[in-house]
Amino acid sequence: MTTSTQITSEMSLAEKRDIMQQRVAKSLKRRHAQETRFKMIGMGAVGLALAFVVILFATILSKGLPAFWQAHITLDVYFDPDVIKIDDKPVRQSTESEAAFNQRMLAWQTQLGFVNFNRIILDSLEKVIPDAKAYQRDAMRLVTSGERFALRGMVEENPSIIGQTLKLNLLADANVDVWIKDNIDRSLPDAQQQLSAKTRQWVDELEARGIIQNKFSTALFMNPDSRSSLASAGLAGAFMGSVMMMLIVMFLAVPVGVASAIYLEEFAPKNKLTDLIEVNINNLAAVPSIVFGLLGASVFILWFKLPLSAPIVGGLVLSLMTLPTVIIATRSNLKAIPPSIRQAALGIGASKVQSVFHHVLPLAIPGILTGAILGVAQALGESAPLLLIGMSSFVASVPSTPFDQSTALPVQIYLWQGNELRNFFEARTSAAIIVLLSLMISLNALAIWLRKRFETRW
Repeated sequence: MTTSTQITSEMSLAEKRDIMQQRVAKSLKRRHAQETRFKMIGMGAVGLALAFVVILFATILSKGLPAFWQAHITLDVYFDPDVIKIDDKPVRQSTESEAAFNQRMLAWQTQLGFVNFNRIILDSLEKVIPDAKAYQRDAMRLVTSGERFALRGMVEENPSIIGQTLKLNLLADANVDVWIKDNIDRSLPDAQQQLSAKTRQWVDELEARGIIQNKFSTALFMNPDSRSSLASAGLAGAFMGSVMMMLIVMFLAVPVGVASAIYLEEFAPKNKLTDLIEVNINNLAAVPSIVFGLLGASVFILWFKLPLSAPIVGGLVLSLMTLPTVIIATRSNLKAIPPSIRQAALGIGASKVQSVFHHVLPLAIPGILTGAILGVAQALGESAPLLLIGMSSFVASVPSTPFDQSTALPVQIYLWQGNELRNFFEARTSAAIIVLLSLMISLNALAIWLRKRFETRW
C-alpha cells in the first residue's frame, strides 16, 4: 500500500513538472512572439519613415533637377558700332585724381546705358528669323529682358568686342522655357497662352533646328533675384546672405556658447543663481524661433539702428537662437567625460583649469563640434525669424558686406513659391530646396567626419 502511494506521489510530481515545463514553454513562445512582433513593428516604422524620406527627396529631385537646365537660344551677336556709339573707355592718367577719374567713368557708363541693346538682340534674331523685325514684340519675347544688361556688361568689361560677332547662348524667356518643357497645356486657346501664336511657332521651329536648347543654367547660381527678367532670377544673393549669417553664427554663438557651458559645468558654484540660469537656458532652447525674430526686430533694428534686411541682423538673431542649443550640447558632452579623468589630473598636481582644458575638453571636442555644427545647420534652415527683420523684401543684388541688404535661402524659397508664374517657379523653388538641403547635408557630414576624426576612447 505504501509502495502504491509513493508511485502515485512520484507520478504526480512528474506530471506537475511536465505541466510547469509546458507553461514555461508556452510563456517563452509567447514572449518570443511578442519580441518578434515588436521587432517587426519597429522595422516597419523605420521602413515607413525611410519610405516617406525617399518619397520626399524623390519629389523634390524630380521637380527641381529640370530647373538646373534652362532654355537657351544660340545666336551670332554682332556688336554693331553704328548702334553702340560710345567714346573710348576712360583710362586713369598718372596726374589725374581718383575723383576726377570716377567722374569720367560714370559719364562713360551713363553713355553706355543709353545704347539700345534690344536692337542688337533683334538684329541677331533676324539672322535666324527673317520676319523678326516685322513682329518685333513677338520676337523680343524669345529672349529674356535681362540679356540686354548682360550684353551691356560684356561691352563695359571689354569694349574691344565692338565691331565683332560672337556666338552667344542667351537665356530664353521664362515662358519659352515653360513651353518647350511642356509645363503648360499646349491645347489651351490663344487667350489663355502666355506666348502669342507667332512666338510659339518660332519656338517650335528654332527648337527643331537646334537653335533653342535646354542647357545647364549658370544663371541660377550666378545671378541675384529678378522680377523684370524672371528667367534670370538666381540664388546668388540669397546664397551669399546665408553664408554671411552662418559665419556670424559660427564666430559668435559657438565660442560664447562653448565658453558659457564650460564655466557652468566645470567652474560655476552650485547655488540658486546657477540653477536659475540653467532653467532659463533650457527654456530658451524651447522658445519658438519667431520670438527671436521679434526680439531682433525690436532690439537690433529699433534700438541699435542696424540696417533692415541685413545679414548682420540675421546673424545676430540666429546666434541668439542657436546659443542655448550649443550650451546644452556642450554641457551634455562635458558630463559624459568620466570623473576619473578629472580626479587623475588633479591627483598628479594639475590645477582645475589645467584639468579642464588639458584633459577634459580634448575628450569632449568631438561631441562639442557635432552639437555646434548641428545647431548651425538648424539655424541655416530657419525662415520665421528672418521674415520679421525684413529679409523677405525683394533684393536684386549680391551683398558684399554683412551690412548690405540681402535675403537668405529659406526666405528665397518662400518668395519663389508664391510667384504668380507657378509653372516656371515651382521647379525653381524645388531647385532652391535642393541647394539648401545640400548645404545642410554637407554640414551634417562635416559633423560626422569631425566626430570620427577627433574621437578618443578611454
